[in-house]
Amino acid sequence: MYVSKLVNDLPSSGIRAFFDLVMGMKDVVSLGVGEPDFVTPWHIREKAIYSLEQGYTSYTSNKGMPELRKDICAFLKGRYGLDYHWDSEILITVGGSEALDLACRAILEPGEKVIIHEPCFVAYAPLVKLAGGEPVPLITTAKEGFKVTPEKLEKAWQKGTKAFLINYPCNPTGTSYTRKELTALAKVAQKRDLLVLSDEIYDELTYDFDHTPFASLPGMRDRVIYLNGFSKAYAMTGWRLGWAAGNEKILAAMTKIHQYQVMCASITSQMAGREAITRGRPDVLAMKKEYNRRRNFIVASLNELGLECHMPQGAFYAFPSIKGLNMSSIDFARDLLEKQKVALVPGGAFGSQCSDHVRISYASSYDNLREAVNRIGQYLKARNG
Repeated sequence: MYVSKLVNDLPSSGIRAFFDLVMGMKDVVSLGVGEPDFVTPWHIREKAIYSLEQGYTSYTSNKGMPELRKDICAFLKGRYGLDYHWDSEILITVGGSEALDLACRAILEPGEKVIIHEPCFVAYAPLVKLAGGEPVPLITTAKEGFKVTPEKLEKAWQKGTKAFLINYPCNPTGTSYTRKELTALAKVAQKRDLLVLSDEIYDELTYDFDHTPFASLPGMRDRVIYLNGFSKAYAMTGWRLGWAAGNEKILAAMTKIHQYQVMCASITSQMAGREAITRGRPDVLAMKKEYNRRRNFIVASLNELGLECHMPQGAFYAFPSIKGLNMSSIDFARDLLEKQKVALVPGGAFGSQCSDHVRISYASSYDNLREAVNRIGQYLKARNG
């Protein structure tokens, strides 16, 4: 056998597998793929174009352009009061996903465990496995707003656990945490000597309270690998630009892997990133305002249709329950696509206990959302007779 057993046994992305069915279909209202429907703001695109015209086409430092790393440090200081050294504690990566991959490979010895809350993004457990680690699921439920509690984190801990991976605001639930809630989780991390891999890619899309970085909590700065990027807040998914911040020794180890794996992120993307993080805040706030409008509409509409849905506190996803329909999420998604041409993601893609939920992305136009709600209503009416 030419393919390793580890890779052979990994499941394909539940998101992409479903959307292979959508390709080529006409008149589909797609609420599935998790990326902004906005185009990258013009001044950011213009900066990238101008950089090419100026001849910026070379490699950069493995760590990323010094100017961009300094910009990120200034952003973190001004926005959250966080102090990082630009040269030793910041790494520019090819998207946030590479940052997480590097973090897992840099810290894990074979067989060490990582606690991962479910529902969660589809890549988390596979990346831990590819790094030689063992994912330990921590199941959250709609009843508790899909939140990790200190009690659940303590219960999930077992001998050989190295880290806790948390994503907030969360894909797919939109769940986020107040400073008080995070502080309680931090106490468990300190008690159990856990590193925290904190994926905060949706930080700027927090609606109901201010976002608190895990690294800003007392005693947590050097225990947290802070993962972020430009894809979601600045509508820059295709630019593949992310970053990591954290302890100097861990970042050095991540950089060592990164230099052999990809060498550096695209200089064109890094030039665009500089423009985004220094002058893109008005764009972020405008997009956030529109996402919030859509959030309120889609959640209220789903609940009116009888699909119970908690209010997401961030990101751009709703995660309604289909438990009352007595069918699996994959069957519901396929049937809805076939009969009403609405595409969403089966909840089973996000965890073994999520087959009675579906993920709906409201990173789609308001008109699309209204049409989707109408079609879902027609589907439920026909099904219920």
